[in-house]
Amino acid sequence: MSERWMVGFATTAAIGAALGLLYWAGAYELRLGTILAMYIALATGWNLIGGMAGYPSFATAAFFGLGAYAGTLTQVKGVPMVLAWTFAAVVAATVALAIGWIVLRLRGHYFAIASFAVVIVLREVATNWTGLTGGGMGVSLPMLQSSMLAQARLFFAAQAVLAALAVAISLFVAYSKLGFALGCIRQNESAAGMLGLDARRAKTAAFCISSAITGAAGAIYASSIFYIDPSDVFDILLSVKPIIMAMLGGAGTVAGPILGATLFMILEQTVWANFLSVHSAILGALVVVIAMFVPRGLFGRRLRRRLA
Repeated sequence: MSERWMVGFATTAAIGAALGLLYWAGAYELRLGTILAMYIALATGWNLIGGMAGYPSFATAAFFGLGAYAGTLTQVKGVPMVLAWTFAAVVAATVALAIGWIVLRLRGHYFAIASFAVVIVLREVATNWTGLTGGGMGVSLPMLQSSMLAQARLFFAAQAVLAALAVAISLFVAYSKLGFALGCIRQNESAAGMLGLDARRAKTAAFCISSAITGAAGAIYASSIFYIDPSDVFDILLSVKPIIMAMLGGAGTVAGPILGATLFMILEQTVWANFLSVHSAILGALVVVIAMFVPRGLFGRRLRRRLA
């Protein structure tokens, strides 16, 4: 096994072990662990298209909300919870395939704007399609017949497994032909096409995988809170946060989103506790600071050198 695989595997195992220990913690620690695991999944999913391919996607909230509604509506119809989560991932990937074939023709800020528009469109659909989604009133899920601690452990385990799966997929993609193609696209897409790489197929594949992970995270989140509405699951901050996390740790690397999500979680909890009224402004300022002063992330340069 090469050194880069060993480093990636060791990082994944360490995060998995840390999350595993939280399973036996109290309800509050489990809630924080669930959020952290979800953040790792979202940041890792975004990194596939935004970091490895260099396409600045703001569509995370769109597929998170789509997965939340797909999982919720199927559970309301009587589909078992785990199957509903799987269905949500498939729906998110399918919609990403259809949308990606169009928006991935764009590049740079044009793609960023188009991906942001997807969030707005899907939120409006969810708000106005009252016969299916309940509109602004939202949708409620039936409560589980188990203790609060048991429920906390269940949803923590679900998000932790999804996070581990996302990291494993990222590790596989990074050192596969797809990862090589995404790296070429990030460096120079036109040159990659001239070399014979099918750039559209590669970036569409990354977009679909990213969306499937995000959709599954949204479905698990919806099940854990037993109620969703468009303003919650299509919140634009859900598109911004994964970008901050990946950029903090080092976009384009496997371990970067994990480290970035962990650091962001600490920062977010500190901000929420001490600057509740202006936390969004502080997070926005953080984006600007990262982009200006540490565009490779706090760990990006070191991780790339280590895994080169």
